[in-house]
Amino acid sequence: MIQSHRPGGELAFLTPKGGLVRFAARFGPDGESAGRPGRPGRTVTLDGDRTVVQYRVAPGDRRALAALEREAAAAVALERRYGDMGFREVFTRVVGYDLDAPEPFVLYRPASGEPLAAYGGALGVRDQQRVAAQLVLAVRLMGAAGLVHRAIGPDTVRWDGAHVRIAEPYAALRAGEPREAFGAAPWASPEQRGGTGTADPRDDLWSVAHLLYYLVAGRPDRGAGPPADLAAFRGLTAFHDSGAFAPSAADRPTPVELMRFLRVPDPLTAATAEAAAANRSGSSGRTAAPGRTAGAGPAAEPGRPAGPGPGDHAGPLDPADPLDPAGPLDPVGPGGAAYDRRIARKRADLGLDRPEPPPQEPGRQGRPPWWRLSGRRPAALPPAPPAAPSPPAAEAASAERLCPHCLLPVAYDPSRLVTIDPKGDRVPLDVSGDLPPAHLRDLLRTAYQVCPYADGGTPHELPVPYLTNGRPLTIALVGSSGVGKTHLLAAMLAEVEQGGLEPYGLKCLPLNPDTHRAFLRERVHSLLQGRELGRTGQQTFARFADGLLVTGNGPARPVVFFDLAGEDLAQDGEVARFLTGVDAFVFVLDPLRALDLPSLDPVRERNGLRRRDLGDEAFTTVLNRIPRTWGPYVAAPAAIAVNKSDLVRVEPAVDRWLGRSLPPRFRPDEVRAESRDAHAFVSRHATAAWLRPFDDCARCTLHFVAATGGQARDDRFPHGVRPRRVLAPLLSIFAMCGLLPGVDHREAGI
Repeated sequence: MIQSHRPGGELAFLTPKGGLVRFAARFGPDGESAGRPGRPGRTVTLDGDRTVVQYRVAPGDRRALAALEREAAAAVALERRYGDMGFREVFTRVVGYDLDAPEPFVLYRPASGEPLAAYGGALGVRDQQRVAAQLVLAVRLMGAAGLVHRAIGPDTVRWDGAHVRIAEPYAALRAGEPREAFGAAPWASPEQRGGTGTADPRDDLWSVAHLLYYLVAGRPDRGAGPPADLAAFRGLTAFHDSGAFAPSAADRPTPVELMRFLRVPDPLTAATAEAAAANRSGSSGRTAAPGRTAGAGPAAEPGRPAGPGPGDHAGPLDPADPLDPAGPLDPVGPGGAAYDRRIARKRADLGLDRPEPPPQEPGRQGRPPWWRLSGRRPAALPPAPPAAPSPPAAEAASAERLCPHCLLPVAYDPSRLVTIDPKGDRVPLDVSGDLPPAHLRDLLRTAYQVCPYADGGTPHELPVPYLTNGRPLTIALVGSSGVGKTHLLAAMLAEVEQGGLEPYGLKCLPLNPDTHRAFLRERVHSLLQGRELGRTGQQTFARFADGLLVTGNGPARPVVFFDLAGEDLAQDGEVARFLTGVDAFVFVLDPLRALDLPSLDPVRERNGLRRRDLGDEAFTTVLNRIPRTWGPYVAAPAAIAVNKSDLVRVEPAVDRWLGRSLPPRFRPDEVRAESRDAHAFVSRHATAAWLRPFDDCARCTLHFVAATGGQARDDRFPHGVRPRRVLAPLLSIFAMCGLLPGVDHREAGI
């Protein structure tokens, strides 16, 4: 159990709009919170006269923390969408949150009224109708925000004689997420109780239907389907006729359909139509008075059946200003259209909107296409020759490829093999004898070949599997110092080590067991144990951090990762020369440097950072150095990883992705949807300079990721390390480079 704070003190938190506030606070005792394991509640008095309710978790309770983060994101999303609307009172209102505190918490206004558990069989017909209409309205509003409450029942819904208020969204899921088993009969639907299928707003309609049955009949049903005596209650006719009691969500009505059965106006549809009408009429900015529709009489109260009735009057649930179509109904906003236009422009520039075959996977960037050499550009860019299949073992030794360090051609040469002893010395390896095949394979698995161009220069060597397998793929992580490149790479390889790529048809082995083991020991294990990793030191020669041998679409291919210091990437020096031969890039975007969001200001101040309008200088230096070999674009596939996305988790566009796990198979349409959302989000809150990789690279995806899931304090992560969606950029790179089975690499990323 969490230890109670001292009776008095100070409480700082972020408001739903992201501003930081501080209050003198007095804390009440902890109490148990039904449905919230690991999240006790208590009252807090702010500035001596304002009472709020706080739910918090103890350090180290990762399960409770994940649930609290999801709850806070849902509560903030509802407040931002509907906080200025008259019908906001159907929800318990969130006051603030701090998910990075030593004991993360969320604050709410105390809910008025009594739980509906006290009203079974005791409400009059008019009140029953009002409760039904307002509950269906609440489900409609949550559904429009992409949320499913999952905890609607007699103990979690309050009634004050005029309005219902549903409890905090402590069990909410995003619509479309896999259902988690939660709740009990009859209030939770059979599918929700069993944890089958995906969350659906119609799950909440089942809860509403059974809650109304309880209020009308005075007793709960068994919860297996429609109650046996349902036809005996005229007040439940709409629920009966619409199929709201159906055991399967697919057979129930949508919230909008049930509102029609109840003859309840839909304020979202009305407000959107009003806004569209105002736009068509060339409105000068004047709108109808709150609670009224232009050209209409008094508005019906949302959550009340249409038409006047005895005692009806205008109440605080009248609709407020029209909804912004780019707000509540579309958390992405108009920035999504900018992404669509840019993609269309790229496809036109590359000739992909013409009947000619699309370009094949590009070769290395250092080799310009024939039309650049001749000075004659064709009408459509010619497709690069498809990648030749990897030669068999007998031919692989003679296959020439570029050294990833010095960018000069190198072929497998058994006379230049070495091993590296524990002291780091190179020991010549002789494989000219008559060795058994199994013995030879084992020797070569850990052997290196000295690069022939290392003589007289910087000594370097290549793992033999790099030279004896399919065409190598080199990936560089790009970003200034401190953006989290090393943490992201460590989190990626931790997921790979745990089999994270296997569902996608990929098998991974270390490119060199010794190098891989050292990276796991020095980076991955340290990160997973909650330690902050030291910054990558500057180098005089670019060396890759780790490598894998990946088997997917075709023979095994070496994949090597470069993680250079931000200072090296931001300088146009010799150490960055290798970038012109890199096959793919992951540009790591830091929200603290990029995004103009007030919620990030306290973190920036704590870390001594400032927002940069000119973008990441490492992005600029790298993109300026890479030649354009696909018309005006960089041919190398790229991904922008919006790292540290946990810092902006409550932003709806972020939460809709960071709050869900990666799908078990690669879905190009889902990648495009996330890229569109991320592009719109960055466009809205940062300058265009931060999206330059997307503009400059022919194929580029965007992803919300979190390498650590929290901020470090005193070189440790107090809530543990919780990587999220860190494989998404890597999977996109693999898709664009032809490694993923069943994915057309020519269409990926564009």
